[in-house]
Amino acid sequence: METSSKIENTLSNRLQKDIIKIAGKVVFVNPFLYGRLVDKKTNKWLCDLGQIATSELQSNRYRFYPYLEWSLLSKEEKMIKDGSIEMFLKTLSLINTFYPKLTYEELTEIEKRMCLMKKDSFEGYAKKSIQEKAKFELRKNKKLKRDRFIRSWKDWLALEKTNQVLLPLIILISISAFIGWSVGISRNSCNPYFESNIGNKYEIL
Repeated sequence: METSSKIENTLSNRLQKDIIKIAGKVVFVNPFLYGRLVDKKTNKWLCDLGQIATSELQSNRYRFYPYLEWSLLSKEEKMIKDGSIEMFLKTLSLINTFYPKLTYEELTEIEKRMCLMKKDSFEGYAKKSIQEKAKFELRKNKKLKRDRFIRSWKDWLALEKTNQVLLPLIILISISAFIGWSVGISRNSCNPYFESNIGNKYEIL
C-alpha cells in the first residue's frame, strides 16, 4: 500500500508540472499529452524539430528568453534555445486549438507560467533531438560515402578499357604464380638433403 501511495504521489507531482489550472479550466502545458488527441501528421509536426521557420524562432527569442545575451551563446546553445522556443510555440498553438475560449489575458498568464515550468524540459528535449539528428546525419553521410566508393569501383571495373588492361594482368599474375610454384616443387625434388641424412644414418650405425 505504501509503495502504491508513493507511486501515486510521484505521478501527481509530475502531472502538476504538466498542467495549469486557470479560470476553472485544466490546461495541459506538456504538449505530448495532446498526442492521443491529434492525428499522425500533427503528432509528427509536434515531435520533429525544424517545423517552424528560423526567422519566426529568432523573432520570438526575447519573448521567451528576455534576459539572455544571444551573441554570447555558442552555435549549439543557440540551436537548443531555438528548439525550446519551437516547443513553446507549438504548445501554445495546441492550447489555442483545444481551449478556444481562453481570453487573451488567460493565454498571457499561461505563457508566463509555462515559461517557468517547462523551460528546462523543453531545452532537454531539444538537446536530445539535436544530438539524435546529428548522429543520424553522420550515419547517413558514412553510408553515402561507402555507397559512392563502391559504385565508383563498379563503374571503373565495368569500363571496356579497364577490362582490356586487367585481363592480361590477371593472366600474367596467374602464369607467374604457376611458374613460381613449379620452380619450388622442382627444387625440393632435387634437394640432396634427404639423401645426405640417409647416408649419415647408416654411418652412425
